[in-house]
Amino acid sequence: MRGRSTNHSGEAGLHTTLHVRSVALIAAVLGLLTYSIVGCVAEDSSTTSPAVTDGGGGTTTAKPVKLTQGKELSGTPTRVPFILWGGDMASFYGNGGTRTTEGSIFANNGLNMELVRGDDFGQQVEDYKSGRSPYLRGTFRMVGMAAAELCENPDTCPLPVFQMTWSAGDHMVARGEITDLKSLKGKTGALQKGGPHVGMLDDILRDANLTWADINVVWTENVTGDKSPASEFRANPAIDFAFVITPDMFGLTGAIDTAGTGAEGTVKGARVAVSTAERSYTIADMYFVRPDYYRDNPQQVTNFALAYLQSVEKVVDLKKAYEGSGSDEYLQLLQRTQNIYTETDIPTLEDAHGLLCDCTFVGHPGNVAFFTQANNSHGFDIFLKRSNDLATGQGYAKKAANLKPSPLNWADTKFTSNLSKTDVTRKPRFQAEAVKEEIEALDAGGKLDDNTILAFTISFDANQTVFSAARYQAEYDKAIELLGQYGNAVLVIRGHADPTKTLKELVEAGIAKGVLKRSGTAGNYSYFYKGRPLELTDTQSIVQMIQSGAFDGDVNHNPRETMTAALNLSLERAQQVRTSITDYGSGKGLVMDSSQIQPQGVGIREPLIAKPRSMDEASQNMRVEFRLIRVTAEVGSASDFDF
Repeated sequence: MRGRSTNHSGEAGLHTTLHVRSVALIAAVLGLLTYSIVGCVAEDSSTTSPAVTDGGGGTTTAKPVKLTQGKELSGTPTRVPFILWGGDMASFYGNGGTRTTEGSIFANNGLNMELVRGDDFGQQVEDYKSGRSPYLRGTFRMVGMAAAELCENPDTCPLPVFQMTWSAGDHMVARGEITDLKSLKGKTGALQKGGPHVGMLDDILRDANLTWADINVVWTENVTGDKSPASEFRANPAIDFAFVITPDMFGLTGAIDTAGTGAEGTVKGARVAVSTAERSYTIADMYFVRPDYYRDNPQQVTNFALAYLQSVEKVVDLKKAYEGSGSDEYLQLLQRTQNIYTETDIPTLEDAHGLLCDCTFVGHPGNVAFFTQANNSHGFDIFLKRSNDLATGQGYAKKAANLKPSPLNWADTKFTSNLSKTDVTRKPRFQAEAVKEEIEALDAGGKLDDNTILAFTISFDANQTVFSAARYQAEYDKAIELLGQYGNAVLVIRGHADPTKTLKELVEAGIAKGVLKRSGTAGNYSYFYKGRPLELTDTQSIVQMIQSGAFDGDVNHNPRETMTAALNLSLERAQQVRTSITDYGSGKGLVMDSSQIQPQGVGIREPLIAKPRSMDEASQNMRVEFRLIRVTAEVGSASDFDF
């Protein structure tokens, strides 16, 4: 959940909770990994409430819930791995437990399955290679990076079946010197070797147009605890940034949207520079299957996908009911989840609820988008390319894996007739007016820089009114790429204006009114307002004085009118760029969410050169700025699925 304790699955496919030891061995390609997550309902990383919400805003004591348990099916079941992650709770619901029960969604689709714990991905791979289980359960990048070895045998080259969820909750914590992602160049970061954040850092470097050669990496043994990025960051001021899990993020910064003060164990100035809370299309949880098993059992694999998606739809509705007026059936799912994972991993029912809160299901529409949507900036083709680039570039594999997309026909009536949420249209992600108000509040409060993830600019000529994609193609491509990865961030397009004309009007109006005196010679003037020195380079004071009406009254010169015109023109330019970039994206067949792009007029308030002395200096102020901004969940629009 945004702005609260977040969550999530690591790229090595291992999910645990805040409240337990880090668990599991992730061998194979990615090496040894321990990884933790935190339920989204916890307010901080040190406490766990023994209560669950009652659906009406209150809480109830967490008591064991009596489960309705059907009779397990007879016969030899198919072994299917699961890991500690909210997306797997839909499998528990649909299967009726770890073994398929009579009358369950899975049984009604002709399945007989045994769900087995698969946090040890190395063991998963061995079971998969031996045929003990035909399925692999993990993240796309985890399986993709292991695929080069697995694809040496055509029968074990992983075949994607379906996507389950998007994950969020890992963080890059940085010191104050890192103002945005571009300032990572030349800096030193702490990162667990072979851990969940290798791919995340790879993505971030690409976002900032940097490479691994542009940074220094201190590799750690663990993801948390001793010899971890967090412990290195805390102990060594030379570590500029560190990739950490949510509990460690809280320990270093205090919260996802605050900077550490040095009190209560936080590190002074440490803040979250980027998080998968906003870079939401970083980690995709998946199921893969052996090609030979699919060849012999295509209907069983299809039925598994259908049964899982039916379960997802039901769980989504139950969760809504629980959060609205309460749901006994949902409480049974929480109890079943705790029973399966044990109280060691899920101490309370609230933790089970948090586990589910911390994942975003993609449903049938998400699978259609991931596997079949052309030019999907976070679809299968992009994930495969980036997985292969990372695996070969960083030495995890000698050659790229030639994975195929899911063989399932998502348009088949088997799906469309048996699912109720197949024609979901993705709503606008953000409420435009709420975003505008939040951005203005951040700007007025001087917090815009703190919430900026990445920024870059384009320039324009004097009197320019058209912003063509031909001229700005590289910047437009970059902006569109960022929009496609940072699903929960807003791209603010900020128009700026040069203050030269406004300053000239101010001087002329002030002298004409007799409130401004000028001394010295041209090029070296000094100004005095009512006997006190006035620096024309003090933009903030100048703007405030003009707004107050200090220079109103001269019939020939009106700096307030000139400044207002510059503000309006800067907004118009921002709007023109917004239209130009969305038209450009649409022309390329890209699916864009225009609610994610917010135009803003800045006017003369933030000149790069406050008092230009030449046209060359003035031209530096004539710019349109792109800022990728972290915003709160309150400005977003809720949706059952993310895709």
